[in-house]
Amino acid sequence: MSLNTLIKSIQNIMWKDVGVDGDAQRISQLVWLIFLKIFDDKEQEWQLTIPGYKSPLPNRFRWSNWAKDAEGMTGDELIDFVNNDLFPTLKKLATAAGVSPQGKVVGSVFEDAYNYMKSGTLLRQVINTIEADVDFNKSSDRHLFNDIYEKILADLQSAGNAGEYYTPRAVTQFMVDMLDPQLGQTILDPACGTGGFLTCAIEHLKQQIKTSSDRTRLQESISGVEKKPLPHMLAMTNIMLHGIDVPTNIRHDNTLSRPLRDYGPRDRVDLIVTNPPFGGMEEDGIENNFPRKYQTRETADLFMALIMHLLKHDGGKAAVVLPDGFLFGEGVKTTLKRELLEEFNLHTIVRLPKGVFSPYTSIATNLLFFEKSGSTQEVWFFEHPYPEGYKSYSRSKPLTIAEFDREKSWWGGAARRDRKTTEYAWKVSAQDIAGRNYNLDCKNPHEVEINHRAPEELMAEYQQIVKQLEAAQQDLKTELMACLEKKL
Repeated sequence: MSLNTLIKSIQNIMWKDVGVDGDAQRISQLVWLIFLKIFDDKEQEWQLTIPGYKSPLPNRFRWSNWAKDAEGMTGDELIDFVNNDLFPTLKKLATAAGVSPQGKVVGSVFEDAYNYMKSGTLLRQVINTIEADVDFNKSSDRHLFNDIYEKILADLQSAGNAGEYYTPRAVTQFMVDMLDPQLGQTILDPACGTGGFLTCAIEHLKQQIKTSSDRTRLQESISGVEKKPLPHMLAMTNIMLHGIDVPTNIRHDNTLSRPLRDYGPRDRVDLIVTNPPFGGMEEDGIENNFPRKYQTRETADLFMALIMHLLKHDGGKAAVVLPDGFLFGEGVKTTLKRELLEEFNLHTIVRLPKGVFSPYTSIATNLLFFEKSGSTQEVWFFEHPYPEGYKSYSRSKPLTIAEFDREKSWWGGAARRDRKTTEYAWKVSAQDIAGRNYNLDCKNPHEVEINHRAPEELMAEYQQIVKQLEAAQQDLKTELMACLEKKL
């Protein structure tokens, strides 16, 4: 069955259920079912590869024993089992003592999950469709999940729920490529959403794995935090299918809820790559977790203060998506930008055009690359152009990774040497930026400036054109009258 047919058939079944209200609930329902199916397929693998492996789930709660049989539980019996037995048991795994890491993963996924379906007959039909058409122990079906994942994100966009945790794949890939993570480095996304940055980092690092201990190092080096249940569930599922079997470092939490002073040297990491939610406000009191100079309720600003604090002092690196408002904003933003230039090397800002995050926002965004390696001497700016013929991006014409080839060829390798000024690239000294009160909204000096001229001049030109048009019309009328007279 094709991907679209599979998703559509499941959605059509769920549409009939009176308990599922809207796309977000349908997606959440689909994701927890897929997660349990994946976990069961993983357990079959672990039983063969891990000596003495014991499931953290009692036998009756394993997918193989309650869901796999197409003629198994259905109707009221199935709904009663899911609501009153399965979910309470899985939720307890998040906090129960003595639970294995695999059990903790299941518990963290289900602690805020819900079964929205009310019809056990329809739920059985959904389960049978998933069971019949997807086997995550097959490499081909594992790749299928990447397509399912993208389809779920597209559906979330349609539902208006993706703005806080969706980043176009081309952007995540480019940012990870430029950070160029190395095996053994610790990597954090403090607002990981559905795990896009982390899965890109995992795929990048897989190329460096040579031994089983390397694989263990990879699993230990990847960490993320997401406060909302649905994207966290998607992140866990996505990361498991990218080779991190037990993603215990992907926490369901709010990174900002911990006082900044409580993050010590052991919490610092080598690399941070993230798209913190922008345009939103944190709940009352969260700002009190930060020193007074950073106190604001604007989420992106608090995340920037945290990111700067969490980078290792001996060369920690970050790549962060931020809106235009951060570049020219004042107040706490000015404080952050001054420290960014004085205590970090803010070496590159890639300015993206509007529409990259289409269709849910038209806000122009920027990719900030900085590192904890001395103060900033100069900031390079690179203005990413639209492809030829484009006036904006859209869902049918998204930004592609190939478009970043221009930036990659200009970048100058890890040392960033030999960068040159081009029609897209220019640099501004830190001193000049400080003189602008740390306004980083620096425009491309190579753009051809359009001189719209004064209104009086334009009006005089318009009136002259009108006179010329009237004279031409009069000449044409005279010629036509002369022709008519000759014929008469």
